[in-house]
Amino acid sequence: MQRKQANINFGATILFVVFCLLFLILLFRLISIQMTGEILGVDLAARAQSLYEKEKVIEAKRGTIYTRNGDVIAEDTNSYKLVAILNKKVTKNKKKPMHVVNPELTAKKLAKLNDLEESEIHRILTKKTKKGVPFQVEFGKAGRDLSLQTKRNIEELRLPGITFIQDSQRFYPNGKFASHLVGYVEKKENSEDKTDAIGMLGIEKSLNEALTGQNGSFSYESDVWGDLLPNGKGLVKPAKNGQDVYLTIDKKIQTFLEDSLNKVDKKYTPEKIIAIVADPKTGEILAMAQRPSFHPKTKEGINESWHNEAIENSFEPGSTMKIFTLASAIEEGVFNSSGSFQSGSYKVTENSSPVKDHNGGRGWGTISYLEGVQRSSNVAFAKIVKEQLGFEVFKEYLSKFGFNQSTGIDLPNETSGKILYEWPLEKVTTGFGQGSAFTPIQQIQAATAIANDGSMMQPYVISKIIDTNKNEVVKKSKPKVVGNPISADTAKQTRDILGTVVTAEEGTGYNRYNIEGYEVAGKTGTAQIPDPKSGRYLKGHKNYIFSFLGMAPKDDPELIIYVAVQQPNIDLNTNGAEPVSEIFKPVMKSSLQYLNIEPSQKKKTQSSKTPDVTGMSVVDAQKRLEEEGFKPIVIGEGKKIITQVPDSTFNMLNGERVIIKGDGKLKMPDMSKWSLRDVLKVTKADNLKINTVGNGYIVKQNIKPGSKFIEGDYLIVELNNLSKPANQKIPYDEVLD
Repeated sequence: MQRKQANINFGATILFVVFCLLFLILLFRLISIQMTGEILGVDLAARAQSLYEKEKVIEAKRGTIYTRNGDVIAEDTNSYKLVAILNKKVTKNKKKPMHVVNPELTAKKLAKLNDLEESEIHRILTKKTKKGVPFQVEFGKAGRDLSLQTKRNIEELRLPGITFIQDSQRFYPNGKFASHLVGYVEKKENSEDKTDAIGMLGIEKSLNEALTGQNGSFSYESDVWGDLLPNGKGLVKPAKNGQDVYLTIDKKIQTFLEDSLNKVDKKYTPEKIIAIVADPKTGEILAMAQRPSFHPKTKEGINESWHNEAIENSFEPGSTMKIFTLASAIEEGVFNSSGSFQSGSYKVTENSSPVKDHNGGRGWGTISYLEGVQRSSNVAFAKIVKEQLGFEVFKEYLSKFGFNQSTGIDLPNETSGKILYEWPLEKVTTGFGQGSAFTPIQQIQAATAIANDGSMMQPYVISKIIDTNKNEVVKKSKPKVVGNPISADTAKQTRDILGTVVTAEEGTGYNRYNIEGYEVAGKTGTAQIPDPKSGRYLKGHKNYIFSFLGMAPKDDPELIIYVAVQQPNIDLNTNGAEPVSEIFKPVMKSSLQYLNIEPSQKKKTQSSKTPDVTGMSVVDAQKRLEEEGFKPIVIGEGKKIITQVPDSTFNMLNGERVIIKGDGKLKMPDMSKWSLRDVLKVTKADNLKINTVGNGYIVKQNIKPGSKFIEGDYLIVELNNLSKPANQKIPYDEVLD
């Protein structure tokens, strides 16, 4: 019995010691935690804060992009993001599940309202990671940027665990509207499995940081369920919204341009169209567009062209380059408009290939330099560069006009042109737009010197940037003169001569670029396209870049417009200038009227009915028609008029030709430069049969001027737009107008 009692006492003593040791350890641990605030290296206060303090992100609004007049081009609008809750712990009441309980049924119903396949939705809903089932999942691009109506349609399905997070999307209210200039935004996942809006092209890309802003946050104390505590403390860090950007683009003028490009693109289906409208007095870009283009919201068409062709692509400009060669010669005092030269072909050196005029090297005989400009003679400009300016002086003017460097326009990825200027032939071909390559924006900048009385303005598209958080302007662009390559007097003389390219019958722009009520100065261009396979130029009637660089009103230009159309689908009877003029003319005219620019000319008034001169003497008939403002053309010898075309029942414009036929032997008039309409007057008066080749104006006739003929003869005429005859094959190394 005593032995048993001793064992019990010993056991109790052991237990007492163990409990004492445990108590001392616990006491030490408590004191240690109180003194350090840590357990196993974990800060308990921080741990508690992480459990009971929640933080929500306050997303910053991306800045809005506006036109010069405050019209929205791009802005953030509310949208919704679809998410699925997979964690079962969020469900407190099994009768009201808050997580996805039936992935198969959920996938089947969601597939009807979503672009994803049912199998893909099911895969996302049953997704597992290394840590197990994720708390929630998203549905990628198909689950973002959902409209309010789509959100409501999905909510009506009453699917457990399917919910939405309010989001934002980029909205472009004008659709295809200076798309390559403005750019677009794409949402990409970051390292935290969240999405960021990233600008991908144009202004959206170059000003991405300023437009994005900085997110804010809202911190608050909560219970274990995540609910806000009644007396919990909250801390708000406001978001800094992105800055707003105002462009120099004018919505009306841009719309005029987009509409014209749409029509020409549909009608001629060219490979490319590039067009720019600028204010020559400031350098502001008022409109810029191209085809192919894309819709910044849907991205439809983006794979056809990633580049802003106006600033990222240089090419041989063709005869629009002659504008600056002409201005250089006038500035140097070496251009003599009345001086003459032999057109056709010209050898720069004894061993070089001849420079040919664009009508197959036939030329127009001995003509003045003024007519050489009007007809866009390559020979004229080759002689100007070599014999009048000199190679070194001309090279200096290329630099003065800014062709040796990029313009510095405030858009990303601008490239510079490339001047080929080693051999004599390269030097003269640069003078008429072959060999050397430049960007459209370089031509626009150089043209501001012609339009702005010698002051060359740097082009720009950003008008101002505003910090909406502080309501202050952080950047405001101002016009910048980047050179004075020519004097005001030279600029005026150049414009006057370029005006005759449009008004003179010999001009390559005659009856194509004239605008009723406004005087236009400009130059046509037909640039060859190098074949990357052969290293030579492409052949064929349509394989050119047809262009026009023009300004109006001529005496004080308010607008410069450059249009280039590459490889339009045209037949042999259609000139490449047609699609170009169908953009330039309506855009220039509509823009001038929109800007309230007063017309400089009154509309030509129609005369009364053509006077009846039949029965009159030839002399009296001529006198009567001239008094009425018409141009009489006498066919046939004799003293008495027996026929006139048109007759006295027609109204005609002043200056039109009236064919009067005498009662003697018939003689063919010289119909050079006549329109087909006037030729048909002759065939009607003389009962001739007619065959025509080409279109435009008469360059050849089978019955020579002054030759006798009889009624019923065949008259064959060849027509041309005063550049290339329609049926002529052009050698690969020949440049057109």
